Order: sequence, then C-alpha cells, then structure tokens
Amino acid sequence: MSSETIQIGYQAYLKEGGEEFGAVRAIDAVQKELVVYVENGGDFTVPVHAVHSVHDGKVVLDGDRLPKAMREAIRHAHDREEPGV
Repeated sequence: MSSETIQIGYQAYLKEGGEEFGAVRAIDAVQKELVVYVENGGDFTVPVHAVHSVHDGKVVLDGDRLPKAMREAIRHAHDREEPGV
C-alpha cells in the first residue's frame, strides 16, 4: 500500500482505472476502519486491511476483503444513472 494518508473525500475504486463507486466519509484510526459511502447504497464500514492502495486522491479496495453487502451495493452503485444525461 502507498504511504499516502487516506483523507475524507477520497474516491473509492475496486481496481486501477475502474469506475469510482463512492467516497471515504470517515476514518477511525483507533479501530482501523473507514466508512465508505457507496452511491445508491449508503455507508459501509471497511477494515483498513481491505485497502489495496492509496494515491492521487483515490482509495483502491480489495473486493475480496469487503463485506458481502457492500460488494452487492457496489454492483448497483450506478443503476440509477441515466445514459446520455
């Protein structure tokens, strides 16, 4: 993982070059957790060990280490978007 510090507002991704699905809302250094908002899905608590990399205002998460409910929400993060709008 990069030595860059995670900041509130960083965009969240599942892979480099992928589509963002949300953003970091809160950081709990004591519990070693992040709260990540998933578009159309709400807030999810993510253990820091699920962070793959941090750079350029982006947090790339390891999908295999995320809670099942969050993975499902990510799959539907862009469902409400209208093509061409």
